[in-house]
Amino acid sequence: MQRLLTAAVLTPLVLLALFKLPGPWFFAFAAILVGGAVYEYLQIVRNRAPHAPLKILLAVVPLAAVALSASLIEGGELLDPRLHLFTAGVLLSVGLGSVILLSRVPLSETLDALGILGFGVLYFALPISSLHYLQQADPWLVFLLLSIVWLGDTAAYYVGSAIGRHKMAPVISPKKSWEGSAAGFATSILAAAVWSWWRLDRVDPELLLVAALTAAAAQIGDLVESMIKRGSGVKDSGQILPGHGGLLDRIDALLFAAPVLVLALWLLRVEGVPVPLPQ
Repeated sequence: MQRLLTAAVLTPLVLLALFKLPGPWFFAFAAILVGGAVYEYLQIVRNRAPHAPLKILLAVVPLAAVALSASLIEGGELLDPRLHLFTAGVLLSVGLGSVILLSRVPLSETLDALGILGFGVLYFALPISSLHYLQQADPWLVFLLLSIVWLGDTAAYYVGSAIGRHKMAPVISPKKSWEGSAAGFATSILAAAVWSWWRLDRVDPELLLVAALTAAAAQIGDLVESMIKRGSGVKDSGQILPGHGGLLDRIDALLFAAPVLVLALWLLRVEGVPVPLPQ
């Protein structure tokens, strides 16, 4: 019941932000939301590198997301997107390596710290910029994303709880079952079919393929977050959302699904779906 009540309160707030906030404010909304998940991520992994300056991730993630969004939405007016990409690579390697070196992190923690920060930047910055890009292209694309992820997750949870017998990843996430996974995947495809019929006046096969890739990414994202928690000996990322755990627990699937949806739409170019490629 707590799970449903929390969703009933949060869903209208997210939709209000999606359809009413202008681009920069929606970016800020997404950055703040994901920023809460970044904080929880740092709390989870802190014991792996307790002497490393991991909190810099709270500043680096929104800056990286701004750069990514600029390269996607500005269309190269400020800088060539290729220069953005190369600069990002330099900052991830030289920048993070220099920070760890100059912070005099104990040698036993350096590899963990580099992994935590290097993965963390992309893990959180990519979905922020993807959400912003999709909202600017068409807010209904974010609605599609949320439908694929959240309806699929809900179906997987309740079907898995009711009839789940075959464990999907017992070491990483003991409660997840193949029955729940199949129900979640089917529900995601159905949600995309309804969206396609409603917005495009047809059920587009290519859009269903996009939805399938996005739904698969969402389930992998859920398992990856569970893997991170299990590896650090943590059950929930937090307790801020009754019935859901923490913010990271709530948006873990979205972190992988959002950039995969953008990439899939670029590659498949569904007719009638406005997703301009960066120039």
